[in-house]
Amino acid sequence: MKENQKDAIFANPLDKVATFSFDDQVVQVFPDMIKRSVPGYSNMIGMTGVIASRYWQPGTRIYDLGCSLGASTLSVCHQIEDASLEIIALDNSPAMIERCQQVLDQEARMSSGERRHIQLECADICEYPIENASVVILNFTFQFLPVENRLPLLKKILSGLAPGGVLVLSEKVRFEQAEQQDTLFDLHLDFKRANGYSELEISQKRAALENFLQAESFTTHQQRFDAAGFAQSSVWFQYLNFASMLAIKAR
Repeated sequence: MKENQKDAIFANPLDKVATFSFDDQVVQVFPDMIKRSVPGYSNMIGMTGVIASRYWQPGTRIYDLGCSLGASTLSVCHQIEDASLEIIALDNSPAMIERCQQVLDQEARMSSGERRHIQLECADICEYPIENASVVILNFTFQFLPVENRLPLLKKILSGLAPGGVLVLSEKVRFEQAEQQDTLFDLHLDFKRANGYSELEISQKRAALENFLQAESFTTHQQRFDAAGFAQSSVWFQYLNFASMLAIKAR
């Protein structure tokens, strides 16, 4: 397996900044990119496994939608030791899926081959069926979907969840008050600078993500959870303009 590389994708001036894509170039630097770009990432991923261990029901599945390199899937595996655990991990990037398989294989070797059943699929999460689930994970995936696809996906997830099942959704968020949005946006830029990104890198990556990553407010997420039919929802973690939420199906 190739070693992870430092993210320098936007370090040099580009004649034209293309729309961001989870291609092989991004996959090679993804662990470094997300560590230096997403405040609180390790906390959210680590706690995802803890949450899953509380809400997982034996005989049901866990879905990791937009699994990237399998960080959330592995977090779940580290918390749930039951041999019957079944995880279905999806991503629509072939490069991500290929590298994720390498990561999972390496993890299995390091743990003497002992690993719960993980089904890795290259698929569109909006099209893939959700069935017999007690935990569904959407960590930094929802924000890349067209807005019109978001409520239908939540309704499909709710339909596939067992009573008492949970959705974990982690996102970049926007704030309804302009001053709060500006303050936390600027602090996020400072976070990136503190992690070694140059002004050129920050500017070019922002251009690449424009109209691709569409962040929403807590109110919008809450209203959509309600519209989908979840019994309750709450924010359990926030670090600057990144947050993680729980939405729970009625028992």
